Amino acid sequence: MKPNEPSMTALMSCFVRAYHTEHDTPVMFRDDMARQLITDEEYKQIQAFLANGLGFFAPERLYAFSSDEEKVKWIVQTQLAPTPLARAAYTERVVQHEKRLGATQYVMLGAGLDTFAFRHPNSGMTIFEVDHPNTQQLKRERIHMANWNMPSCLQLVAADFTKDDVAPRLLAAGFHPNEKAVFSLLGVSYYLEKEHFYRLLHQLAPLMTEGSSIVFDFAAEQLFTSTVKRVQNTLALARQSGEPMKAAYSIEELEKQLQHLFSAKKKYRVLQGKVQRMTT
Repeated sequence: MKPNEPSMTALMSCFVRAYHTEHDTPVMFRDDMARQLITDEEYKQIQAFLANGLGFFAPERLYAFSSDEEKVKWIVQTQLAPTPLARAAYTERVVQHEKRLGATQYVMLGAGLDTFAFRHPNSGMTIFEVDHPNTQQLKRERIHMANWNMPSCLQLVAADFTKDDVAPRLLAAGFHPNEKAVFSLLGVSYYLEKEHFYRLLHQLAPLMTEGSSIVFDFAAEQLFTSTVKRVQNTLALARQSGEPMKAAYSIEELEKQLQHLFSAKKKYRVLQGKVQRMTT
C-alpha cells in the first residue's frame, strides 16, 4: 500500500464483484451492493484501463474481440475475478455454516470494501471489519456516498497489520473471546512479509475459543518463479498498484507454523487447497 493512500486492490476487488454481478451468467458470487461503493467515473476508468490493457494481459488476443466491452468481460472473467470471487463465495458459506453451529462473531481482517454486513444486517452476528486506517477511511467515505446506514451489528477497527497489535483493538471494539467466532483473512497473506503474517496469526490465536474458525488464502510457493502468464500478470499489477506481493508458502510450512501457533488449543485442521481453513 502506498503511504497515506487507501488500498487499490480493495477498490479493484469491489469493481470485480460489482461487474460480475451485473454482467456474468451464472453469478458465482452475488454482491448487489458493491457497485454503490464505486463512483461512475471510477467504474468507467477501470473499464477503460482494462480494455486498453489487453496487450498486457494477452497480446496474442489483441484482435480476438470486436468491442471494448468484450475485452473487459474476458479480462475480468479470466484474469481478475476467479480468485477473489471463489474465496469470497467459499468464506461466506463457511460463515453461514459456523453461525448454525453457534458462532456469534465474524472478524474480517483486510475487509476492504466488503459489503457482507450490509447484505446481512440481521444475521445475528457481530461483525468486526479490521483494516488499515487509510482503507477504512475510504470505506467510511463510500458508505456516506452511498447514503447507507451503518448496521448496528458492524464495528470498524483500524489497524496496520505491520505495526499494530490487533487483539486489544478487537477487545476494545467489543469482541468477546469466550464466544465462538469466525475469522477471515482474504487477500492479506500475499501482501505481508511472512513474519508479519505469522505475528498476526499469533495475535489472533488467544481470541479463538473452542470451536472458532479461521479462513485465509495464500500464494503457493511457486508464485515468484511461475512462468504462467496469468500469475506473472498478477504480480506485475500488484507492483504497479504500489502493493507488491511479498510472500508465498508451502503446505508443509503452513502446517508446521499452525501446529506451533495453535498447539495450546490441542486441535487444529488444515485442508489443502487454494483457501485454507483451520478450526480450533
